[in-house]
Amino acid sequence: MSSNDEGLTCNGRVTVFTMFGVVFGYATHHLDDRRIGDVGVVGPVTPGVGWPRLWDMARKCGKSAAKDTELAQWILIQATRAFVCGSDRIAQFEQQGWKLEPGGKRVSFEATYANRDHLWTGNLTVEGLTPEQAAEQPTLYRA
Repeated sequence: MSSNDEGLTCNGRVTVFTMFGVVFGYATHHLDDRRIGDVGVVGPVTPGVGWPRLWDMARKCGKSAAKDTELAQWILIQATRAFVCGSDRIAQFEQQGWKLEPGGKRVSFEATYANRDHLWTGNLTVEGLTPEQAAEQPTLYRA
C-alpha cells in the first residue's frame, strides 16, 4: 500500500456506476508494454465527495478486522460487478479521457485479483459526463 503522490491522465475504457448514492468511475491502467490493464483505478466522480469515502464504504461493508488489501479487493469487486453485470451502471465509455488526481491510495495485491495486480484509488474526473450523471443518485441505503 502506498500513497498516490502523482496524478495520472489517460484515455481508455471507463465504467461509471453508483454505489450507495455516490457515483464512481472505474478504469484500468497499464504499467508496461503488454497493455494488460494490471492496475484497476477507482474513484468518486460526484462533486464534493473525496476518495476516502470509498474506503469508508469498504470498511462499513466488510469485516471489522479487514486489512487494506481485503478492503481493496472489496472495492475492486464492486467496480468489476458494475462493469460485467451493468449493476447500477450510469455510463460505459469504450474510449474516454479520465484523470486520477494526485493523492489517494494505492494497494498492490499479493496475487492477481479480478484480473488486476494493483488498485489505485483517488478523486477521478471522467470527460464527457453530464452534471446529472455525476450528481449523487437516489438510494435506499447509505454507507
